[in-house]
Amino acid sequence: MYTFIKAQAALIVGSLADFLTTILLVEVFHCWYIAGNAMGNIVGAIAQFILSRNWAFHAEKENVSGQIIKFVLIWGGNIAISAAGVYALTNYFHLHYLISKLVVSIVMGLTYMFFLSKYFVFKETVHNKITPN
Repeated sequence: MYTFIKAQAALIVGSLADFLTTILLVEVFHCWYIAGNAMGNIVGAIAQFILSRNWAFHAEKENVSGQIIKFVLIWGGNIAISAAGVYALTNYFHLHYLISKLVVSIVMGLTYMFFLSKYFVFKETVHNKITPN
């Protein structure tokens, strides 16, 4: 349970970076909200990866390049699903893009991102956390 809470904290920090980037690009630079969403996802992913690797899952001693490749794969899926969800909620349910993004981010963070981070990206340290000396 402690790992889940720490992973969610890393996701929240990543989401804050994501939202700030999205808002900046859409509201200040007048980018299309889907492009702003994707760029926000990328910035948030970097923040989340660093926190997840070094704090939530304590995987800093593992092969970083392998973790980055796996993380990029799941974030590619996250960006695609997030973009589709934000688009659907905004265009078909007429929600404000930030409300759509918030709903999609919460659902993705509690499900897709947590489980794939735990069991795919950082699996070697999760399963070997308690080892004999």
